[in-house]
Amino acid sequence: MEQLFNIDFKRISTSSEKEMLKRKKNFELFLKKGLPNKKDENWKFSDLNFIINKNFNQITNSDGFRFDKKIELINDFDHNHVILINGVFKSCDIRFEEKDKVKIQKLNSLESLSNQSNNNLHNLNQALSLGGFKLELQKNYKCKKPIIIYNYFTSNLDNKIINNSNQIKLNQNSELILIEYNITEKCKFLKNTFEKINIGQGSELKIFNIQKTKSNGYFYKNISGTQDYNSTYQNFLLSSGLKFNKIDIDMVLEKENASCYILAGLILGKEEHQEIKTRINHMAPNCKSYQKIKNVLENDSKGVYQGKIFVKDIAQKTDAYQLSKALILDDKAEFNAKPELEIYADDVKCSHGSTSGSIDEDAIHYLMTRGIELPIAKKLLINGFINEIFENIPEETLKIFFEKNIKEQVSEI
Repeated sequence: MEQLFNIDFKRISTSSEKEMLKRKKNFELFLKKGLPNKKDENWKFSDLNFIINKNFNQITNSDGFRFDKKIELINDFDHNHVILINGVFKSCDIRFEEKDKVKIQKLNSLESLSNQSNNNLHNLNQALSLGGFKLELQKNYKCKKPIIIYNYFTSNLDNKIINNSNQIKLNQNSELILIEYNITEKCKFLKNTFEKINIGQGSELKIFNIQKTKSNGYFYKNISGTQDYNSTYQNFLLSSGLKFNKIDIDMVLEKENASCYILAGLILGKEEHQEIKTRINHMAPNCKSYQKIKNVLENDSKGVYQGKIFVKDIAQKTDAYQLSKALILDDKAEFNAKPELEIYADDVKCSHGSTSGSIDEDAIHYLMTRGIELPIAKKLLINGFINEIFENIPEETLKIFFEKNIKEQVSEI
């Protein structure tokens, strides 16, 4: 492991010697345990140790980058924006909002997140994190326009590792639409992100994750969050195009009437591997969770979904739904699903399921008898399969934007 990670702590600017000692201690803990592998139940389908060792001879860290490009902003709709370069906060523009109601700033590199001692990638993150962003909405404020996080990765990241941390807090009765938009160059690197989310009473947070271009990056993101009374969290995952991507989501519905939605539409191509792992914790009565994960797999791609619903004994009247579907276009493609229910309450409505299969030949035949050629017929059915997840988006301009992006991805199949 020490041979794989060639880390120079002198490249990390620190506020004190105490911080540097803390970083080195976390790195020693990481080296002792190593990268997660298939012996860990949480990584049984995505052996990160094998994947990283197969694709990297040596990984180094760097806090330096040359940024001389102008980022092309989305012009499909009005929005505020934050720019991160290699995970580090660079600038923000919240022109459509009341400046004293939306607080966005650079996150201190070691500002505490929830301790995740059972996740060794957290030790790695705490050793090498260069910070990220901290976003907070004040009480009773509803953002007028979405905020787009432009995640730009420079062209000098080959064999580098990026570690960053983000915090998002919505105080009581606030609303936010947040879009994470990844823009990557053609280089091979590793990114390790930990994100903490707090959604206050009566607040609503919608997050969309989308990848603009194909990437040779290897991404891991851990999201942990809490929800207060009558709060809503929606996360739409559209992160197609990454060489490797694993998203770990652990949400705690702490108070009554909280709602949590995880929806994903992924199109995986040659040598691409993506996993979504969720744990939704129902800790109070009358809460709702809804998960729908859809994968389209071609060539030798691999898709994974591990989803767990936990219901505490006092969480009566829980309504929890979980479904994964895979459309497999090639015999070499692979999809693994592991849905779980752990229920200690007796008055609940919980269900889970998983299906996988090829394109419906009868549907293909039906379209072709109406003059539609085979390649176009297949793409129409794939679009229909993925676009179902957009039914939960009431904002028409956003729905059109995401459907257009999915259509572009389908056209590459």
